Amino acid sequence: MDIRKIQAALKEKGVDGWLLCDFHNRDHLAYRVLGLDFKKGTSRRWFYFIPVKGEPIRLVSVVEPARLDALPGEKRFYRAWGELHSSIKEMLGKPKKLAMQYSPLNNIPYVSIVDAGTIEIVRSFGHEIISSADLVQQFEAIIDQKGYESHLKACDKVQHIKNEAFAEIGKAFAEKRKLTEYELAQFILRRFKEEGLDAGGESPIVGINDHPSDPHFEPKQEGTYAFKKGDCILIDLWAKLVEPGSIYYDITWCGFAGDEPPEKYQEIFHVVRDARIAAVNFVRKRFAEKKPCYGWEVDDACRKVVVDAGYGDYFVHRTGHSIGEEVHGNGVNIDNLETKDERLLVPGICFSIEPGIYLKGEMAARSEIDCFITLEGKVVVAGEEQMELVRVHV
Repeated sequence: MDIRKIQAALKEKGVDGWLLCDFHNRDHLAYRVLGLDFKKGTSRRWFYFIPVKGEPIRLVSVVEPARLDALPGEKRFYRAWGELHSSIKEMLGKPKKLAMQYSPLNNIPYVSIVDAGTIEIVRSFGHEIISSADLVQQFEAIIDQKGYESHLKACDKVQHIKNEAFAEIGKAFAEKRKLTEYELAQFILRRFKEEGLDAGGESPIVGINDHPSDPHFEPKQEGTYAFKKGDCILIDLWAKLVEPGSIYYDITWCGFAGDEPPEKYQEIFHVVRDARIAAVNFVRKRFAEKKPCYGWEVDDACRKVVVDAGYGDYFVHRTGHSIGEEVHGNGVNIDNLETKDERLLVPGICFSIEPGIYLKGEMAARSEIDCFITLEGKVVVAGEEQMELVRVHV
């Protein structure tokens, strides 16, 4: 953590300070921004105030006096709750514009972490509270060159394993061997382990026909389908290198067991493919023109293609999510459906573009890629982008 960089960001945004706080390890973002150990338990409330100018102030309980010792700044203590309130008031001083992990109307729930009571305490002292969402993105979600290189290495491995997975389906047909969704998901996980990849303890999505019409379908032994001729297939897999600081890679591809996919399946795949391309082109155009680009706008550009094709009601989730050391990161999401993400896309962030069409009880198509914005403002996509359905020979 670099206090000077945070203060420069506060000045640029016209904010008087950033108040970070926690109780019982509720705010993982505060720990990540400040570089604190999130695994170490916190049983008492702490507050850390970074003013736009001057020295930060630490406010901790006398029961846990060393909790913020890793951070710079003056240290103050409290015991009783009344003393805590008066200490917060004294620490913050005259009314200011303060950033906190808060989002008006919960528009960005990923950063809306501080409880309403704490917000009420701070407001009672006359302070204006704004969302720290852009600050969190700047100091927690920006990926450096080393992180991006880890993303590219994961890309090569995951793309290769995706190809192996589709080949494994064809091999099972050739050998007249039964292969299920669950077994193929386990195959992918084994290959992840062999290639030094971590999927975060989660299973990839391997779905046949109606199963992936549930966007978060998880293959299990009970109720799993076996692959057969004429199946529509969706595989969603994500992983990162088993190294500290590595960045996830996350893709979804669709295929068909046979040579001639149903017309409707080809149609919905082409719609989501075209929507994916439209979203990337929108971002590239905005950055080429040096114009602001917000997460909600990209969602609109992508969703319009699906709506215009008559499938708007079947695109039931946001267009994409932030990607970082967690597969769902803490930066801007491509979303104007589940939330209105008003954060800017900025150099150094990584995010998915993954429009989908889900025909319940029938079939589904989703096409997912990962975008990264370089520090020079170039919008790049890692790995191969699917343009047509994978045909699995049967």
